[in-house]
Amino acid sequence: MIEHELRSLSWNQKVSHEKSFVHCVLIHDLTKGSSEALPGSRNRCWEPLLHCFLTEFHVCDCRYTKIGYAGNTEPQFIMPSCIAIRESASVGEQAQRRLVRGVDDLDFYIGDEAVDKPNYATKWPIRHGMVEDWDLMEKFMEQVIFKYLRAEPEDHSFLMTEPPLNTPENREYLAEIMFETFNIPGLYIAVQAVLALAASWTSRQVGQRTLTGVVIDSGDGVTHAIPVAEGYVIGSCIKHIPIAGRDITFFIQQLLREREVGIPPEQSLETAKAVKERYCYICPDIVKEFSKYDCDPEKWIKQFRGVNTVSQNAFHIDVGYERFLGPEIFFHPEFANPDFMQPISDVVDDVIQSCPIDVRRPLYKVTADPSTHNTDILLSDGSL
Repeated sequence: MIEHELRSLSWNQKVSHEKSFVHCVLIHDLTKGSSEALPGSRNRCWEPLLHCFLTEFHVCDCRYTKIGYAGNTEPQFIMPSCIAIRESASVGEQAQRRLVRGVDDLDFYIGDEAVDKPNYATKWPIRHGMVEDWDLMEKFMEQVIFKYLRAEPEDHSFLMTEPPLNTPENREYLAEIMFETFNIPGLYIAVQAVLALAASWTSRQVGQRTLTGVVIDSGDGVTHAIPVAEGYVIGSCIKHIPIAGRDITFFIQQLLREREVGIPPEQSLETAKAVKERYCYICPDIVKEFSKYDCDPEKWIKQFRGVNTVSQNAFHIDVGYERFLGPEIFFHPEFANPDFMQPISDVVDDVIQSCPIDVRRPLYKVTADPSTHNTDILLSDGSL
């Protein structure tokens, strides 16, 4: 039943981090004289936070960072969460880097400018949802605020997201950087799953809006199944799934390589990523999907066209079974990872069964009207 529900969720119903920018709009509007409770707080109201709450929005993920201002319907900037520094710079000597604050300290690039920058080393400060290099992360946020948002941090409060299993030490260090380095007036660090549930309100009627549900948060490097009850994350019941967007890309790359379709070797990963983002979908029945492609290949097989970056010659490939076999590894993980055999539907069921008995029914809840597609199982982030 859960597998059928996950497969039948429309792509338009999914809440990625681009859509979760709506959190800003919702929270910003609620502060105007509203007494509704803050997610994760039963008795506190919004008004005490009115003067220090959200005016800027910042999501940092393993792969992409989304930033912008409250009131907009989507992020102003979506960029890779990477930073390019001079190759001669010593990345490991963090104490030395703090002392040297000269011209060399400003010689770095972030986002799209940092990808494949000649004579620069590209670093990713965030791995598996956790910040690994805080010095690089501080530089990254400095460029984000001053170069991209063109904002004075002293004049804006910030909403920032965190992974569900973030440590208190990481949260405190982030707050220390934001308050002491950037001197911001207010900061709210929210769990991504709770914000995803709040963002889903825009597609629900007023009576169906809730902060209770299971959020499947799948990014580039990691996937979590997160139970949320009345705005509270039930941390002891969170399940980790070692399959995410990167694994889908690698699996499609492997399928294309086995077919020997003539993709330049140095572009195989980028081609697989483009195929995933343009053509892939989740099918309701994998056996019927194979039959559909075999009966009418001209209708279902797509053509991907690219250009060899070395020879500048055009190439094209037929994209067939890869369209549905890529995302299928969430339901048949043995296709890509022989060490993990549990389908995502079973993981969600285990998550709900491990929760306190009084919250299981709301977590399983699906609305009676099938045309609404409203369910308390919510897909979040960029891979689902």
